[in-house]
Amino acid sequence: MTRDWLQMELGRRIRRERERQGMSLSDLASRARLSRRFLTEAEAGRANPSIVKLAGIARALRMPLGRLCDLPLAGSEGRRVALIGLRGAGKSTIGRRLALGLERPFFELDRLIVDRSGLALAQIFSLHGETLYHRLEREALEDYLERAGDSVLATGGSLVTQAASFERLLESAFVVWLRASAQDHWNRVIAQGDLRPMSAHPRAKEELAQLLREREALYARAHLVVDTSSNDPERAVAAILAALG
Repeated sequence: MTRDWLQMELGRRIRRERERQGMSLSDLASRARLSRRFLTEAEAGRANPSIVKLAGIARALRMPLGRLCDLPLAGSEGRRVALIGLRGAGKSTIGRRLALGLERPFFELDRLIVDRSGLALAQIFSLHGETLYHRLEREALEDYLERAGDSVLATGGSLVTQAASFERLLESAFVVWLRASAQDHWNRVIAQGDLRPMSAHPRAKEELAQLLREREALYARAHLVVDTSSNDPERAVAAILAALG
């Protein structure tokens, strides 16, 4: 764990909470009785605020100081790792190898949803749609965070579109976006023997590329980005381990 890491995490926490409340940087500066320049530096992770300044920020954001400072640590001890990305990013492959390297259990959130509901994913979507899926996803995530402890979690590709679930994940785990090109996502799905995208939707490849573009800003909120188009699984795992280091 480094001071720079903590400063970056604190900056993300301040910015997320400020934006969630619809507060401008100037508003926060006024309420916290701090300069706008200082808060700009703080949100960028370049400031090392004193406890007095942190208390002022917490008061302005109307949140307990303890919650503001309850930051996920970057050390490999006492830490969950969550992998995000579109299908075909390599979450299962890299997740299993990472879990072995960390000597922690590996979980897939979709499997937890199936176990919890007693329904296959296809049944959930065909009979009840995305609304039920995302409700079960949130429940399974909360259950995982309560019970699993230190572990590696592979999430579904659409979790980032659910604000409450994604914020919960960012606050409770070291989140890694496994980024890949749209072509690589497509090739990997087909290589896995999943021909459903091609058979059901003639424009599925273009739709996948569009989906990736739409979600890039959300995925980019991860604590770490690892490119799996330019890194094989071994190198991707090594990059994550180095970041946890």
